[in-house]
Amino acid sequence: MKLSDLIPFENIVINAAGKSKKKILEDLSLFLSDRVNGIDPEKLYQSLLARERLGSTGIGKGIAIPHCRMLGCEKITAAFFKLDNPVDFDSIDNILVDLVFALVVPEEKNNAHLDALSSIAELLQDKKTCEMLRNSSSKEMFYQTIKNGGG
Repeated sequence: MKLSDLIPFENIVINAAGKSKKKILEDLSLFLSDRVNGIDPEKLYQSLLARERLGSTGIGKGIAIPHCRMLGCEKITAAFFKLDNPVDFDSIDNILVDLVFALVVPEEKNNAHLDALSSIAELLQDKKTCEMLRNSSSKEMFYQTIKNGGG
């Protein structure tokens, strides 16, 4: 799975307002529900929140990958928020998060869900790629980094 197919250009937000984990999840829910037909933003928010309660999706090194499966979602939809202010995401290493990749997956697509998470995690394991993402001053630069580094 190519990451550039997973995160379309229009699903990238540079300088997203980073106020709190809760606010970011709310903003992601509104943003993604506009891009997924038939998904209620409140239900999406509750699903993301429920996933967070199982354990933080803050994977360390300033990165979070909030994700959930949703009934009514027809295809995997992803978004990226590069935060203007890093926030506490209860990450395993206690480093504040500034790169947030969100994923909404159809309820029945378990393998696709894992593949998508794996693709994102693989891209973000590369220190140079993360540095390039953090230094991206435009959606274009960010998208090119994903395209070249992650697929």
